[in-house]
Amino acid sequence: MFYRPTKTIYSGLIFFIFATLNLAYAQAPHVPQTIRFADMTLHLNNQAQRDIQLDVDALHRNPSYFKTKMERVDLYMPVIEQVLREQGVPDDLKYLVIQESGLIPDAVSTSNAVGFWQFKKGTAHEVFLQVDNQIDERKNIVASTKGAAIYLKKNNSRFDNWVCAMVAYQMGLGGAQNYFGSQYNGDKTMKITRNTHWYFKKYLAHKIAFESQMGKFVSNQHLEVVEVQGPATLSQLAKNLKVSESHLEAYNKWVSRKKIPGGKTYSLTYLATGAPSYKPVLTSSSTTSAPTSVPNASHINQAGYPKITGKQSQPFERNQIRVNGIKGIVAAVNTTPEDFAERIGIRDGKFRRVNDLSKSDPVLKGQYYYTKRKKGKAKTPYHVVRTGETLWGISQAYGIRLHSLKAKNRLYKDEDLREGMILKLQKYRRRNEPFEYRQIAPSPPKRQSGTPKPSPTSTKTAAPSPTSQAPRTQLTHKVAKGETLYAIARKYGVTVSQIQQWNQIGNQSVIQVGQELIIRRD
Repeated sequence: MFYRPTKTIYSGLIFFIFATLNLAYAQAPHVPQTIRFADMTLHLNNQAQRDIQLDVDALHRNPSYFKTKMERVDLYMPVIEQVLREQGVPDDLKYLVIQESGLIPDAVSTSNAVGFWQFKKGTAHEVFLQVDNQIDERKNIVASTKGAAIYLKKNNSRFDNWVCAMVAYQMGLGGAQNYFGSQYNGDKTMKITRNTHWYFKKYLAHKIAFESQMGKFVSNQHLEVVEVQGPATLSQLAKNLKVSESHLEAYNKWVSRKKIPGGKTYSLTYLATGAPSYKPVLTSSSTTSAPTSVPNASHINQAGYPKITGKQSQPFERNQIRVNGIKGIVAAVNTTPEDFAERIGIRDGKFRRVNDLSKSDPVLKGQYYYTKRKKGKAKTPYHVVRTGETLWGISQAYGIRLHSLKAKNRLYKDEDLREGMILKLQKYRRRNEPFEYRQIAPSPPKRQSGTPKPSPTSTKTAAPSPTSQAPRTQLTHKVAKGETLYAIARKYGVTVSQIQQWNQIGNQSVIQVGQELIIRRD
């Protein structure tokens, strides 16, 4: 006779399954005496084992809560593992993100640290994360993990010890240097005792609590990552991906206004089934290119202009720096004047007006822009024109309004600029007054064998006292304690990207005390 299970039996089976799952999550693993961590071997004494065991037990105490957190771990960890692997950071450090935020993308600490890896705004900018009115990459799992990897590698370059590097993540590199000194530098074995820093012991508790459970209960869904270059809206992207707009909002809290701006590629995430594709879904066909009239930060005049003051560690924030004594800002990404103005919280028309920009002029990453009106004259009387310069670029470099620069020199077209020409930045050139020139020592071009050297530039009578130009020279800078690439770039009037290129250190900010950097200057 055919046997039909009763409702009571079904209920019992369901209860048994859930009880088994809860039991699996509830059983807290035992803290061992020896732990492999990154490239190190850690030896725990009895007191350290007891301290860490208390934290492990606490993490497992509520099976339902642990299960919820474990589901987030299984969802995000494949992405985190891949980013850490690409950045050359030990896989073990992935458990730190659970400790920092519980993998809640918009988590905010009492000290106003935000996102998966809990970055404050200033530190986020140090590791190239975009944080403004439109985008907060601290809430982006790919970007923030890359930022965390950069920060951790920077710490480890100082200690050559991942335990110290991790403590420095919590208390800052300076604080960790004061705390540890150099006693553990380069050590590959360490004793973990009751006196070991609490932050690292808490990390070990998270590693032990979650390591054995990862991947145990596999879902048929994964977190898909696609690279998107804007401008684009979440509505457009949702249609391309065949998901709801609310779904994209839920998994991309780094987008604050349902709009992804142009000028940069971002990592978008959503839930999907099957194998990950990692293919772009929407690329803008109108990628903006750099105009010839952009004042690159490396093109600083010999007199040292533009002069930058204020909080130079936070140049991408409004009201933090002054450019030639005028409130200014550095663009963090390539974008349009409209998007940039919205990001920094001023009107588009005002931003274009104070920077003498048209709607078609792009805003370029790493360049200085003003947020207050420029002056009618500069603080220095003259400028010597170099090849490739424009009237707009010169006006930006000195903080002088473009129409004032043109009027003072009775010069209105870039085509009329000549190398060595001396422009007046304070007084007006009289009608029919000839331009004066200063000889510029040209940088010797690369020549093939047999190619004659170029002849010097012809000159007229020199102006009263503008600074003479010098050929490109190559210097060596030895990194001192506490220095950053940004600070070094500011010191020599070049950009961070140029230093990275000259020294073949890639797109990273990791430098070491005593490291010698090549600096090239005009």
